[in-house]
Amino acid sequence: MEDVELAKLEDLPQSYVQDLTAHNLVPLWPSLRGVLPPTKPRPLTQATAWAYQDIRPLLIQAGELTPIEKAERRVLVLANPGHGLQKMQASAAIYLGMQLLLPGELAPPHRHTPNAVRMIVEGEGAYTTVQGEKCPMSRGDLILTPTGLWHEHGHDGDQPVIWLDVLDLPMVYYMETSYHVNGTQQELTPGHGEAQYSRAGVIPTPFFNRSDKAYPILRFAWTDVKAALINLANDAAQVECVQVTYINALNGHDAENILGYYALMLRPGQTLRMPARSPACVFHVIEGQGMELKFEDKVFVLKDADTACVPGYGAVTLKNLSAEQACFVFMTDESPLHRKLGVYENWG
Repeated sequence: MEDVELAKLEDLPQSYVQDLTAHNLVPLWPSLRGVLPPTKPRPLTQATAWAYQDIRPLLIQAGELTPIEKAERRVLVLANPGHGLQKMQASAAIYLGMQLLLPGELAPPHRHTPNAVRMIVEGEGAYTTVQGEKCPMSRGDLILTPTGLWHEHGHDGDQPVIWLDVLDLPMVYYMETSYHVNGTQQELTPGHGEAQYSRAGVIPTPFFNRSDKAYPILRFAWTDVKAALINLANDAAQVECVQVTYINALNGHDAENILGYYALMLRPGQTLRMPARSPACVFHVIEGQGMELKFEDKVFVLKDADTACVPGYGAVTLKNLSAEQACFVFMTDESPLHRKLGVYENWG
């Protein structure tokens, strides 16, 4: 049955509309199809790509224009035009930003309610200290700064370090729960979570190794993640999608509670069709000679450190443009949030 055309706001007497407004009331029926569209949602998120070769010189220039003492966090936001650039969001729940730290700089300690991760793009010698644990930064590493945990960034090297920030800021801000607290420089504590959980299938025995850490692993080293992808590809040649998920090693859940994080390997020359699902998804090339991304009528060619975001409810096709080398991709999406809300869908 076709939808019946609903009455419009202009069909109502102006005096009636004024009376509603005076009492902070709004008629639903003129806007009903806007908030409950037929068949499937109409995302504001647009398929969008950001080239690292465009971002990097502007980020380096930002380092020349604004000292870290004034900037606190020197970031260029990857904003999706579908939401309006002023909203500074890549999708309904995902914020992306490229952050620069120069040699000798310290981005001061703070904590905040949004969850964040750092995907390291370029450089050596920098680190993030999270709740006393010092996490060195190397290309492809993923470092968590979960909700409420103290963190700061420092740089002992001699070249710029750049990383991709991913936060669930739009969702936390929408819920009116977003804020931060400044702190003092942290004292370092011994031990590293990735060292304790470094072999697949085994974890420290809880009875003898009591821990109050909600997030046992704060740094996922790219050397380990890449090795896991290569092992999976070699051991399971029949597997079409060579993908791993960053998880909380204590409970097997997603590494953080609103966004999901993954690493994907495209075999040389491989074309992979990913089914239409409800969550928006971000793709960031860690290593490779180039990847083509198709979403509906949009086609992007992504090179090293390029980033793209696509809305939900549409299939994505990825193609490794190299016939000789694998392509490695970091992905983040809104799946954990959708599952918790009961709106997750996989359309195949």
